[in-house]
Amino acid sequence: MKTKATFYHAGCPVCVEAEHSLVHALDSQQYDVEIVHLGEDKVKIFEAKTQGVKSVPALSLNGTIFHINFGAAIDAVE
Repeated sequence: MKTKATFYHAGCPVCVEAEHSLVHALDSQQYDVEIVHLGEDKVKIFEAKTQGVKSVPALSLNGTIFHINFGAAIDAVE
């Protein structure tokens, strides 16, 4: 069974670089990756905040949030 991984970003250069470097490095046999662009899918902001996302880019694995570099605070994305 695959583990769900959700990558949250806002489309900024830091986020796009993290997506290309990190998300594509995840083993597709182990992870079912969902990429969420919070700038385009504002409905998902509440979901991200509820999970503990404080800034983007961020990766959620098994309910644990990993903040990667710093592109923008989640409140700035709203």
